[in-house]
Amino acid sequence: MADLDLHRLHLLREVSRSGSLTSAAAALSFTTSAVSQQVAKLEHEVGVALIDRHPRGVVLTDAGQALLRYADDIDRTIEAARAEMGEFAGLRRGQLHMGTFPTVGASLMPDVVLAFRARHPEVAVTVVSARRDGLLERLRRRDIELTLLWDYPWERIEDEDLNVVRLMNDPTMLLVPRDHPVAARRAVRIDTLRDQEWIVRDEHPVADVLRRVCRDAGFEPRIAFAANDYQETQGMVAAGIGIALAPQLALSALRPDIIAVPLAGSPTRRILLAHLANRRLSPAGQQASSVFRATAKRLQSTALASGNPSS
Repeated sequence: MADLDLHRLHLLREVSRSGSLTSAAAALSFTTSAVSQQVAKLEHEVGVALIDRHPRGVVLTDAGQALLRYADDIDRTIEAARAEMGEFAGLRRGQLHMGTFPTVGASLMPDVVLAFRARHPEVAVTVVSARRDGLLERLRRRDIELTLLWDYPWERIEDEDLNVVRLMNDPTMLLVPRDHPVAARRAVRIDTLRDQEWIVRDEHPVADVLRRVCRDAGFEPRIAFAANDYQETQGMVAAGIGIALAPQLALSALRPDIIAVPLAGSPTRRILLAHLANRRLSPAGQQASSVFRATAKRLQSTALASGNPSS
């Protein structure tokens, strides 16, 4: 049996409803001859007669009635599919899977999730946190649709498989105890800190930033402590073990006994939003992208108003 033509099934329904080829033709804006030809083709497709012609019109055969029931089922399925796709398109249901990394997992990303859920409460949001390589792997496996990434001037993300948008710049800040001699300054140059001892995040990009800025200033940093996270870093700074560098977005929960001072001329990392270049974003992904941009713009404006350079 040949493939069934859905348009001819629709025509068969109209013939059954109208009771004549002429009335069906008028309802469908066809000629009677065209309707007769389409019915004949449908009968050829299924291999049985579908209508009986009588002087006062036509009636469906038993086979025609059986096929019409399938046609009704098909129409209901198509309408249900249209309705469900409309729910996804209208963000009345669906899922959104996103990726983030720890230093924005406590600042930018929560604000994005809250804003998105306020607009689209019926879309389920899932967020995974990982290091950059892990996020890129999840993106390529399509486990996530959107992800936040970061890069520095010496290690730009340049991948033709990715669509990358810069959301904001995240400056490097100097963390010192509140009673430190430089705590009250508007900005500090790294070359004035050559005699200091430092706390670093072990095997973390900020450790590379520290080495680079110190070497550019002509000295090697003396490491006093290798911390596991920024909360531990702050604790050791507060205890006077040493001073530290940290991205501004990592300081959403700054201890009251710690001061974050802008580091003059320090490298700034870019905060990026990425998705696969060959993957069309879902309606939820498109809306989330807009929320990311708006939230990042607001955070940047807030930082500028407070006197911290973040743009």
